[in-house]
Amino acid sequence: MRAYKPHEIEQKWQQYWDETNAHRTNEDDAKEKFYCLEQFPYPSGRLHMGHMRVYSIGDVTARYKKMSGYQVLHPMGWDAFGMPAENAAIKLGAQPSKWTYENIDFMKNQQKKLGVSYDWERELATCSPEYYKMTQQLFLLFYERGLAYRKNGAVNWCPHDQTVLANEQVEDGCCWRCGTEVVKLDLEQWYFKITDYADRLVNDLEQLAGWPEKVKTMQRNWIGRSTGAEVTFEVPEVDEKLTVFTTRPDTLFGVTFMVLAPEHPVVRKLIAGKENEAAVNAFIEKTRKESDITRTAADAPKEGMFTGAYARHPLTGENVPIWIANYVLMDYGTGAVMAVPAHDTRDFAFARQYDLPIKRVIVAEGETFDVNETLAEAYTEDGVLVQSGTFDGMPNREALVKIGDYLKEQGLGGQTVSYRLRDWLVSRQRYWGAPIPIIYCDDCGIVPVPKEDLPVMLPEDVVIDGMSNPLAKSEAFVNVTCPSCGGHARRETDTMDTFIDSSWYYLRYTDSKNDQIPFKSEKANKWLPVDEYIGGIEHAILHLLYSRFFTKVLYDAGMVNFTEPFKSLLTQGMVLKDGAKMSKSKGNVVSPDEIIAKYGADTGRLFILFAAPPDRDLEWSDSGVEGSYRFLNRVWRMVDGHAELVASHPAVHLSDSAAKDLNRTLHATIKKVSEDIGERRQFNTAISSIMELVNKIYAYPEDADRGMLAHAIESTIILLAPFAPHITEEMWRIVGHEDSVHEQKWPVFDETALVLDEVEIVVQINGKVREKMVIPANTTKQDMEEMANSNEKIKELVAGKTVRKVIAVPGKLVNIVVG
Repeated sequence: MRAYKPHEIEQKWQQYWDETNAHRTNEDDAKEKFYCLEQFPYPSGRLHMGHMRVYSIGDVTARYKKMSGYQVLHPMGWDAFGMPAENAAIKLGAQPSKWTYENIDFMKNQQKKLGVSYDWERELATCSPEYYKMTQQLFLLFYERGLAYRKNGAVNWCPHDQTVLANEQVEDGCCWRCGTEVVKLDLEQWYFKITDYADRLVNDLEQLAGWPEKVKTMQRNWIGRSTGAEVTFEVPEVDEKLTVFTTRPDTLFGVTFMVLAPEHPVVRKLIAGKENEAAVNAFIEKTRKESDITRTAADAPKEGMFTGAYARHPLTGENVPIWIANYVLMDYGTGAVMAVPAHDTRDFAFARQYDLPIKRVIVAEGETFDVNETLAEAYTEDGVLVQSGTFDGMPNREALVKIGDYLKEQGLGGQTVSYRLRDWLVSRQRYWGAPIPIIYCDDCGIVPVPKEDLPVMLPEDVVIDGMSNPLAKSEAFVNVTCPSCGGHARRETDTMDTFIDSSWYYLRYTDSKNDQIPFKSEKANKWLPVDEYIGGIEHAILHLLYSRFFTKVLYDAGMVNFTEPFKSLLTQGMVLKDGAKMSKSKGNVVSPDEIIAKYGADTGRLFILFAAPPDRDLEWSDSGVEGSYRFLNRVWRMVDGHAELVASHPAVHLSDSAAKDLNRTLHATIKKVSEDIGERRQFNTAISSIMELVNKIYAYPEDADRGMLAHAIESTIILLAPFAPHITEEMWRIVGHEDSVHEQKWPVFDETALVLDEVEIVVQINGKVREKMVIPANTTKQDMEEMANSNEKIKELVAGKTVRKVIAVPGKLVNIVVG
C-alpha cells in the first residue's frame, strides 16, 4: 500500500494548478454568480494562524460553490500602504516599496502552499500606481460631488516626528514611536462628508439579513443617531450665540451652567481681558495635550474652569455661567453642553465638585415637590415637570416634544436629529500612501489634478527619516505648474488614509486590469454585492462603514446599481493557545509554516475548520492537529486499498441491507455537508459527518454490494475536496480519473434514500420493555398490534392476564396494558 506523503502531493498539485491556471474565474453567464471574498491582508511579512483560518473558510466556500454549479469569483490582493512600511524603511534604510513587495512575494507563496483557489490574474496591491491612480480618480469624484472638502481641524501632532498621530498612537500624552510630548495643532485637512449619508448608513442596515446582529449594532452605535432638540443660548457680552444639542429638552428649565470644549472658538473671546485669562489658557493647553480617549474615559477625572462669562437662558432669561471642561470635545456635537445636574449623572458630579447650583425640574408622578430638598444623586427617571413655567405638571415624555416645538416657534432652536458620526478625516502627513490629487495655485485656489495627469506618483528620491513628511521636502514633487492658468503652483503633500484604499478594492477585482477607469459598471453590477465576505470582527466598524459609504456614493454617481457592498458577512473568531490570543510577546505562537512543514496544508486546514464553529474563538490543540492528520491517513488507506474496485466502476445494486444502510448514511452525509457549508456555515459539523461516513465505510461487510462500496468511497473524496484539496486531488487520480476532483459536480442527496425500509421497535408491557422487533417502516398501527400480540415471547408474558388496552406508535413502540 502506498504511503500518504503530504509534502510531495501538495507540491505536485500546487504546481499543476499554477501551470494550468486552474483557479481562473470562469465567466459563464449561463451559471449563477457567487462572489466569495476574504478581507485582503496587510503584507506584514508572515501569515499567522488567523490568516490560515480565514483563508480556509473562504476556500471551502468558494470550492463548494464552484462544484455546485456557480460561476465563482474568488480573488486576493494586498492592503499595502501604511505606517509599518515607513517604520521598516526608517529601520532598514530602504524604500517602503522594496520592503512591501518582498513581503507580498513571501506571503503569496505562503498562501499558495495553503492550496487556496485564488484567481491570481486579478491580484492587486493598493500601493501600485495602477491601483492608486484609480483611488485618486475616486477622490476627484468625491470632490466633484461636494463630498471632499478642506477645513481646519485639531490634530495630535508630534513635534519631533513632524507628523499627525491618531488617538491610539498617543500614549500617556506622548508619541508612541519617539516618546515626545504630543501637542494639539490646528491644520488644514481634507475630509469626506460621510455625515451626509448618516441616515442611509443607519437605515440600510435593515437590508443586511446576512450580517451578524452584533456587527449591525456596533455600526448603529458608532453612527449614534439621536433624536432631540437644538437650543440657542445668547452670550450678550461678546455678541455670540451658542448652540447645543440635547436629547432632553424636557429638562431645559433645569440648566444651571453650560460647559464648552476648551477648543471651542468662542472661548478665547469669553476670557479676553479677564483676570483669569492666563489660568484658563493654561488649562486649555494642558487639555489639548490629552488624547480624546483619555479625556472621555468613564473613570477619568472631570476637570473644568469658569470662563467668567455668562449665557442668557433662552426661556427664563437667567444668567447661566459658562465653564470649560476636559470631558467635552469639539468634534462631538456642537462642542457645547447645557448642564442639568439634577437629572444627569455626569453633570451632577461636576456640579458637586465645583459647588454649582442644582435645580430639580422633574419629580416622580404623585411625589410632593419640596424646593428645599437636597438631592443625593441625579434623578434620571420619568415623571412630571416642576419649576418649568407653563409646562409645570406635564409628563416629561410629552414635554420632550412640546418644549422642542416651542423653541422652534420662538426661533430659539427646535426638534432635530444629531449624530455621533463625524466627517471622515482623510489627510495623512505620511509618505507611504496615495497622494491626494490636488494642486494649490495662488491665483486659482484649489485645482484638481486633471484625470489625464493621473496618477500623481510617489517620488522615490526621498529620504524617510521619521522626522517629517518626505513629500513636503521634495521640491520636484511640490513645485508644479497650475493646470488651470499655467502659473506656479504647489502640490498637496498629504497622502490619503489607507482606509480609502480598502473601501473600494472589492470593486476593482471585477475589472482589475482596466487602465482607464476604476471599473466598468457592467462588470461591477454583474458580480456585486459580494455574496460572502469573511474577516475579523476588528473591522466591524470603520472598514465596513467606509465601504458602505463608498458604495452609496458610487450608486448616487450612477456607477453601480446596488447600495450595499456585502450581502453576507462572516466574522471569524480568534485562534487562541493556552486560553490567550497568539502573540510573540506571550510566546504562544504557532505558525502555519510549522504545521505545513510537519503535517501538510490539508491537515492544518482540516484541523482549523474542525476545531470550532467559524464565528467562535478556536483553542489550538497539538493533539487535535495529530487527530486530523490521522484521519487523513485513514481516508488515504481506505481509498488506496479499494482503488482498483473504485476504478472499475461496478454497478450499484443495493441488493442487501448493508448496502441500503450505507447508501442511507451517504445521502444523509451529503445533505448534512451541503447544508452546513452552503447555509449554516458550520464547517466543523460538516467534517464530523464525513468522519462518521468514513467509519461506516470501514465497517462495511466484505460480502456486501461492492458497487455501493465503490460509490461511497468516490463520493467521500468529493465531499472532502473543499476541505482538503490536495489529498483529494491525488486520490481522485488514484481511483482512475483523469480530470480534477474540483471540477466534479457536487453530489445531490436523494430524499427517498433517507427513508428506512425497516425499523426496530420495542414492545412494552405496562410501560416496561419486554421485546424488540424489526418490522417494515411503513407498518400501520393495526398491523403493529397484531405483530406484537403474535410474538411468542409476548404471548407467554401476557398469558392468563387481561389485556385492557394496546397503544401503538408507528415506527417506535407497542405498549400492552394488562390487568
